[in-house]
Amino acid sequence: MVEKFKKTLAEGQVYKKDFITLGTGILDSEPIPGAQIKLPLKTLNRHGLIAGATGTGKTKTLQVLAEQLSLKGVPSVLMDLKGDLSGIAQPGEANDFIMNRSKVIGVDYQPMGLPVELMSISNEKGVRLKATVSEFGPVLVSQILDLNDTQRGVIALIFRYCDLHHLPLLNLQDLKRMLQFVTNEGKEEITKEFGRVSSASVSTIMRKIIELEQQGADKFFGEKSFEVEDFCRQVYGRGIISIIRLTDVQTKPKLFSTFMLSLLSEIYETFPEQGDDDKPKLCLFIDEAHLVFDNSSKDLLEKIESIVKLIRSKGVGVYFCTQTPTDVPDSILGQLGLKVQHALRAFTAKDRKAITKTAENYPDSEFYETSEVLTAMGIGEALVTALNEKGIPTPLAHTLIRAPITRMDILSPDEIDSVVNSSGLVAKYNQEIDRESAFEMLEKKMDKIEKEQEKAVLPGPKPRTTKRTKQDDSLIEELSKNTMVRQIGRTIFRELTRGILGSFTGRKR
Repeated sequence: MVEKFKKTLAEGQVYKKDFITLGTGILDSEPIPGAQIKLPLKTLNRHGLIAGATGTGKTKTLQVLAEQLSLKGVPSVLMDLKGDLSGIAQPGEANDFIMNRSKVIGVDYQPMGLPVELMSISNEKGVRLKATVSEFGPVLVSQILDLNDTQRGVIALIFRYCDLHHLPLLNLQDLKRMLQFVTNEGKEEITKEFGRVSSASVSTIMRKIIELEQQGADKFFGEKSFEVEDFCRQVYGRGIISIIRLTDVQTKPKLFSTFMLSLLSEIYETFPEQGDDDKPKLCLFIDEAHLVFDNSSKDLLEKIESIVKLIRSKGVGVYFCTQTPTDVPDSILGQLGLKVQHALRAFTAKDRKAITKTAENYPDSEFYETSEVLTAMGIGEALVTALNEKGIPTPLAHTLIRAPITRMDILSPDEIDSVVNSSGLVAKYNQEIDRESAFEMLEKKMDKIEKEQEKAVLPGPKPRTTKRTKQDDSLIEELSKNTMVRQIGRTIFRELTRGILGSFTGRKR
């Protein structure tokens, strides 16, 4: 049976291109030397799932995959919600257990630290990741706020108005000020040009923006916008692992899903078509993936599904790490090529039903009763199936996962400071930029008009005439003439074409 097992694995894993070794097969509870489980680099842009109960080794499997990709020159982005991935920057520690495991698997264990970039969308230390409201575009903004058709029309109107009159929408303060403008000072002009805007719709949108702000989105929206090409870097032939520290975002799922959609959309619209290359250009690992899906509207889920389907052609693999496969919508689950299933626990009747359903997601195997193996696996073991170079699923294998070569613990505060201080991106992105945008422009314009109106009613040496003056020009004409001249050479906002995902298809740096 052992020889048949090894032969079956070998026939399903014939690779002409490069690959990474994830572990070795297990049969009848015993690891089998010479039955290595290999993942071809060529198909790692076909996305994947790492699932399992708490404490079964999901995060360490994620760590192993990121390490091996880095050694092959493939950069990756890791969403670190629990704070236990920063140790990748430091070498691991060899002990008898790890050395014996590596020997059984048939791989050398050489502890080493790998190139790491620490990042943040909140107050954590690291490179600040930001994006402007304009870069999101009206479609994504509407989907994030879960707006109805009428409210979406209001957002589209605001973006169109700002494009026409060169009003930069940089942060949520700008967007809120524009909402006030269309129902107050600019109501007459907006109605004349675009039609009447409902005050009730504006009030609803405003409340939803405030809800997003309360989760910390005011720190994410703004400048300087992060350039996603900076994820795709190498150091001495090793891919840089960008760790986005999100420990203070666990209770802010709306912010997390907003950031994820922004990131995926920007990567899709920025990266060129790559087709089927020998290895991925970039891999994204989304830990605690249920936070993305549990708080997403139907439209937002459809958008994520669309991006996951399309982004593969850009050479980008997306990997979801969560407790059960059912946390990921079926429409997305069906797109995943690699599946790493750690143990599940059956404490209730509901758990047993979930295990039965999970087992149905995996190929049948003559060597295992999948539903039984799911509850019997130990820490660091998983059921694994991938795609070979021809796109055919490999045989399901109960696998002993190799140990990480980097530290399986967090960095100390001093070590974090050292990584951050040595970063070249911190100086590029952590500068505070507060240039003139829609909020300031509208405030100045309103102040100017108010002063001119007050001046017009004061008595003067000359009688007033009925002759029309420039002061009687419409608000839109005034806004255009004054702001356009002042902003030439200072603003990147022009009449840009937005792509199928609703955000800008190009960005002038």
